[in-house]
Amino acid sequence: MSDYNPETDTRIDPRHLPFLKMMMGVNAPKPDVDNRDELITAANHPKAVELEEQMIKLYNAADNEDIAPRDGLRISRESIVSEPDGNSINLCIIRPDNDAILPCLYYIHGGGMMTMSCFYGNYQTWGRLLAHQGIAVVMVDFRNALRPSSVPEVEPFPAGLNDCVTGFQWVRDNAHELGINPDGIVIGGESGGGNLSIASTMALIRRGEPEAPAGLYALCPYIAGQWPQESLPSSAENDGIFIRIGNNRGAMAYGIEALEAQDPLAWPLFAREDDVAEFPPTVIRVNECDPLRDEGIAFYRKLLSAGVKAQCIQSMGTVHASELLCSIVPDISRSAARDIAGFVYQCERYN
Repeated sequence: MSDYNPETDTRIDPRHLPFLKMMMGVNAPKPDVDNRDELITAANHPKAVELEEQMIKLYNAADNEDIAPRDGLRISRESIVSEPDGNSINLCIIRPDNDAILPCLYYIHGGGMMTMSCFYGNYQTWGRLLAHQGIAVVMVDFRNALRPSSVPEVEPFPAGLNDCVTGFQWVRDNAHELGINPDGIVIGGESGGGNLSIASTMALIRRGEPEAPAGLYALCPYIAGQWPQESLPSSAENDGIFIRIGNNRGAMAYGIEALEAQDPLAWPLFAREDDVAEFPPTVIRVNECDPLRDEGIAFYRKLLSAGVKAQCIQSMGTVHASELLCSIVPDISRSAARDIAGFVYQCERYN
């Protein structure tokens, strides 16, 4: 979609247009790479590092206290040891400033499992907005596969997944001290975090852990591993609207061997019905103008076929992860936050 013009796309909420035009200048098409080392070298090129620093400034500028004030919340940070590698990971804990025992959303940030941090301003705003709905929110900064989060290590699959599972277990084990109902913890995340929220749920169920989540809420999950695909029309039709997926870089960074092996813990669209049959109640939320839209819908249909209590919500007029563009479409962000919090409370009641 090199000739794509968002101003002529009548599907898109016009409030997105300035943002989309800016991102078109950043997200130019990129070729495939031959191996992970080539990708790491490219990511550390001075121009790439400079662009990443500019993007981080943009993310931090999205920290918006008018939409999600710090007042009325308790915000803290924990560093814990992840298994099995013994590395450290960081958690951001945001909850209403009271002593109530609350249900919890364990949230995993996006970035294709490759980049980003839950401590960036855009995620801090999103976490506060969620907590203002009356739930506890724990956000995990796992090891990214390409650029560091708040921890220095950069490792491919299964490092990030192991960190996310460890963080969930820590929250479950320390629920009393955190003022959290241990039986009311829902896993959620967007994009790469949608992948990791699904994969973490699958991993916990496979292990037979008693602390498996009470629910799952995945937004615009990044789960196919290979794009475009004829069976996923949006992967071609919407590629280049905000994000680009039409190359092998995501798979090469996170887990090309796992892609070739069709490992659903790395790329959950490969999951069979028996892989998901024991999933808790699940919501898949997708965006109309997102290249990832159809893989989220396909996963939702797989859940239904396996007998899982699942819902799918398509947010019309939106682009990839619009829900987190709190300063651009705040009403969409607030609506999504209310829906997620309502789902968290529903899972707590019925667990």
